[in-house]
Amino acid sequence: NVCVWDLGGREVIWSGRHEETSLPSPMFSRNDFSIWSILRKCIGMELSKITMPVIFNEPLSFLQRLTEYMEHTYLIHKASSLSSTTERMQCVAAFAVSAVASQWERTGKPFNPLLGETYELIRDDLGFRLLSEQVSHHPPISAFYAEGLNNDFVFHGSIYPKLKFWGKSVEAEPKGTMTLELLEHNEAYTWTNPTCCVHNIIVGKLWIEQYGNVEITNHKTGEKCVLSFKPCGLFGKELHKVEGYIQDKSKKKLCALYGKWTECLYSVDPATFEAYKKNDKKNAEEKKSSKQVGNTEEPDEMPLPDSESVYVIPGSILLWRITPRPPNSAQMYNFTSFAMALNELDKEMESVIPKTDCRLRPDIRAMENGEIDLASEEKKRLEEKQRTARKNRSKSEEDWKTRWFHQGPNPYTGTQDWLYSGNYWDRNYFNLPDIY
Repeated sequence: NVCVWDLGGREVIWSGRHEETSLPSPMFSRNDFSIWSILRKCIGMELSKITMPVIFNEPLSFLQRLTEYMEHTYLIHKASSLSSTTERMQCVAAFAVSAVASQWERTGKPFNPLLGETYELIRDDLGFRLLSEQVSHHPPISAFYAEGLNNDFVFHGSIYPKLKFWGKSVEAEPKGTMTLELLEHNEAYTWTNPTCCVHNIIVGKLWIEQYGNVEITNHKTGEKCVLSFKPCGLFGKELHKVEGYIQDKSKKKLCALYGKWTECLYSVDPATFEAYKKNDKKNAEEKKSSKQVGNTEEPDEMPLPDSESVYVIPGSILLWRITPRPPNSAQMYNFTSFAMALNELDKEMESVIPKTDCRLRPDIRAMENGEIDLASEEKKRLEEKQRTARKNRSKSEEDWKTRWFHQGPNPYTGTQDWLYSGNYWDRNYFNLPDIY
């Protein structure tokens, strides 16, 4: 293995094709900080207007965090290559589950993007390029547009992460539609993401669950995949579980899907799945009647799953398995290898990206380098600068103009969306706002 340092101070170890990266500085301990002193004022309120100390952040912007949807892009390429619509839907469902898998144990809060902030990522090895822009500040809305480098797909959407504080937990409901177009098949799929909840905000070990129904629609065939992300339940039996069915337009079940969003997704024949569920339920009831049932409050401590992995029903096909995290992940905000590379910046890149790209944002860069006080000062300065700019605009009655996206109806669902306006990759950047 050759050890190289890139310009961002990152140690990059090259071994053949794989690169394993590490951040310039490990994270700080959050133990000395009481989040309660900030949050007790906001029970039941929305959190987008509350300024949080930088210690609770991770050194990425929400625009970069969104980009993590793309880690398993190979599933989109695979879907494109398949001739059966059901098999394509299986891959799209696996992609939708894999897109939220990086949330696992990610208890740091990404930085709120500033209005007009952008982020781009080109990954030749994964076959895509992506652009995102913060298109609204109140409410905070981030729009993104990704395309396959071989013109095989387009994936786009806009997210408004609605945060609510419920005393012991913070719930993030990612409002907004995901749209995936498989261009070779002239097909479009849409879905919305599950709700994410961070528990033990005040005391104890923070832990994360995702729950809610995700319905993926193939707008060309009328096929649907309805996935249920299970809430953890009383004894933690359901923690991280995902299951559901692909059905045709007359609601006939074509196949069953099951797994854990933290781990893997399988498909199996629906009759086999139902027989397994029935048997599993019977066993659970026998076990339950032999135990006394205790209280029914939500669990405080993260329940330990019965067994770490998913029971594989005979006859199942594996659709997706998570990429293991690097060994130093726990000291690095529980980042995946993909996340660790998101803020990399070299001289060549710096000469082409627009000045609004969040790699150039000083508070995030300071935090990544372990300079927590500087990060805190810079965050305050940038937020103040944004407020001043907003006041000046309202005085001159000038409206904020988004640069790369415009509002319009989603072509498939008809709901209000942010659509890519084009021309970003021409690299002709002028009149960009000075936000940093």
